[in-house]
Amino acid sequence: MNKEKDIIRQGKHLAYLLRHDNDAFSDGRIDRHGWRMVSELLKLGYTRHVLDEIVATNDKQRYEYSSDGRMIRARQGHSIPVDVELQEVTPPDILYHGTATRFLTSIYKDGLLPGTRLYVHLSPDEQTAIKVGTRHGTPFVLRIDCKKMLADGCKFYLSNNGVWLTEKVKPVYFIND
Repeated sequence: MNKEKDIIRQGKHLAYLLRHDNDAFSDGRIDRHGWRMVSELLKLGYTRHVLDEIVATNDKQRYEYSSDGRMIRARQGHSIPVDVELQEVTPPDILYHGTATRFLTSIYKDGLLPGTRLYVHLSPDEQTAIKVGTRHGTPFVLRIDCKKMLADGCKFYLSNNGVWLTEKVKPVYFIND
């Protein structure tokens, strides 16, 4: 296996360890803010060099180290109930959600739901949303009326890697033009 593919594989496993490992959360190895000790990951077979490379090269800037470098966490996308200390922020009037065409029937019926995650992820531009949708099949981009959502009391958070987060998006907020 080449080095690039190995980093991608290890990065996907790291995503699980930091965002979805309920056992580690339940027994305190992931704290309430999503931090996990780097030393524990080293015992699981990672090297500091590999972790550094994953953090530095992840195209979505998905991970971050604590200020002292002793802990690491995912910035969003958790299925475990952590608080990654997001600040509520006023969004732009329109944000985008990339999906696959095969999901549109349920999306138009039920809206955008977080599924197993804590939040629905929204993109700041169509190009990013297309990339997200492409990962799941034939891409389709939904335009979201955030101005109306905000007026209706919905809350938005901006992850420090540029992903917008909200609890759900009802179909009434889809812009159809």
